[in-house]
Amino acid sequence: MNVKHPRPRATRTAALAAALAAVLLAGTACSSKADGGSTDDAADGVKSGPGVSDKTIRLGALTDLTGPYATLGKSIVQAQQMWADETNAAGGICGRQVEIVVKDHGYDVQKAVTAYADIAPDVVALPQVIGSPVVAALLDDIERDHMLTFPQAWAASLLGRDSVQVLGTTYDLDMIAAVDFLTRTKKLAKGDTIGHVYFEGDYGANALEGSEWAAEQAGMKVAGQKIKATDTDLTAQVSALSKAGVKAILISAGPAQTASLAGLAAARGLTVPIVSSAPGYAPQLLKTPAAAALEAMVHVVSAAPAVSSDLPGVKKMVASYQKAYPGEPVDSGVLSGYNAAQLTGADLKKACEGGSLARQDVVKAHRSQKNADTGLGTPQNFSYVTAPASRSTYVLKPDAKALGGLVGVEEAHKAPGVDAYLAGRG
Repeated sequence: MNVKHPRPRATRTAALAAALAAVLLAGTACSSKADGGSTDDAADGVKSGPGVSDKTIRLGALTDLTGPYATLGKSIVQAQQMWADETNAAGGICGRQVEIVVKDHGYDVQKAVTAYADIAPDVVALPQVIGSPVVAALLDDIERDHMLTFPQAWAASLLGRDSVQVLGTTYDLDMIAAVDFLTRTKKLAKGDTIGHVYFEGDYGANALEGSEWAAEQAGMKVAGQKIKATDTDLTAQVSALSKAGVKAILISAGPAQTASLAGLAAARGLTVPIVSSAPGYAPQLLKTPAAAALEAMVHVVSAAPAVSSDLPGVKKMVASYQKAYPGEPVDSGVLSGYNAAQLTGADLKKACEGGSLARQDVVKAHRSQKNADTGLGTPQNFSYVTAPASRSTYVLKPDAKALGGLVGVEEAHKAPGVDAYLAGRG
């Protein structure tokens, strides 16, 4: 603005009026349509809001179908659509049919922000949002809109919001469990150095918190290697870890990075145990040149069991998925997606019983659940907003002969020290 030559008064007045109108319109868009604050009584007497009509309940999915987690995203989308089809065939929820609106962000935060703005006015909840960086960017919007959201992301930084429910354990707890597993099985001893390859951002940073805490408790140290989601050749990282003399390696990244790490480590004679976070593994890796190294060296820590598990709920889900999507791989995304969809459905039913499908009432119904169990893993407590829903972790192992490419090694259990760690973190 040139202060020496101000615009004519009429121009300034018109500009101010236009600006005020724009602000008022923006405020209306945020407060009336998207935030779940305005509700109406439906014909059946149930209060509704965004995403709910007399005939339908619309849910949203912000997924990755073209980025580093494309295989995971596809599995989750298909599993949740299967749940919707099953639910609708059984009469729907609250007398309404369920629809899922899917948007692909390709693990691009800006695309995800745009996609959220696009669908937020027209959905009641999000049973799927892939990626810690994506959820982190949307936290304020999700909380403002009272949008019950189940991230397919497990960073502890996502805790503490009424509307955001991290399922199972967080990344730090999984890495504490990984160090405990390696120590108990005599693969690590006091004085050893543990390598940790991790994505930059909340995912890797939170995982590193857990590994460093566990290493300190056990008298060990961590040699960290931070990478980007676009880094798929870990030659430099393997060389650095070899020079550091690591006795084991943790990895908190994606499937491509896990395959590169295991394959290169084996080729260079760094045949040490590797433990991956659940998002770092996909059964498709067992069809790559790294397959032998993965089976020989890798374990996976996860809040969910393997899809090859004998749990009745898992077996039923697998059978349904194979029928719905014949020939498609049954991986951890199937279980994760179906579990989140079932929990969303339970919350909607509970909210309906209370007489309101308005967003804030769906969130309230969710937070009242203290022992939620869909039969796909361990029971979860959703009443503590700042705490993980579960503290128990499974240990799994790649197996090309097993459904989903994983078999169980240890049943879900809470690693020693987890309670103390959480208490210290506050």
